[in-house]
Amino acid sequence: MSDSLLRILNGCLLVVLLLFFLRVLRAAWVQVNAPPLAPPTSTVPGPAPAAPASASALRLKVLEPADQRGRVYELGDEVTVGRAPGCGVSIPDATVSQLHARVFRDDRAFYVEDLGSTNGTWLNRARVGAAVALKRGDRVQVGSTVLEVTR
Repeated sequence: MSDSLLRILNGCLLVVLLLFFLRVLRAAWVQVNAPPLAPPTSTVPGPAPAAPASASALRLKVLEPADQRGRVYELGDEVTVGRAPGCGVSIPDATVSQLHARVFRDDRAFYVEDLGSTNGTWLNRARVGAAVALKRGDRVQVGSTVLEVTR
């Protein structure tokens, strides 16, 4: 092999290794900055506390694409959004990651956060970096699918 070909292959290998390293760092960053999970409150069953008004009975309604329009997903305490069949909001869209985002509830409201997806999660046309509170009328976009937060 010629010396110039070896240098080109060496440069390509370095670029691939750098991209891999950056992807690992990004995944670690997302895990480190994830909101802490709430500790279990009690193992004794009892009446469930009433949800605050801002966090009561929200749903995600598909606006786009047209063939999925009108489909509604109920939001529980935590729902994953993605292409995987086990997701609470399973979206058949090639631009959506297997585990793309999650929507969860804490004491005050519902939140959406990206799970390190390739194409990102968008809330009202702004990219979601960390967990962001949801309110009725917000539009969440994953891939080419647009969902509206409704009651």
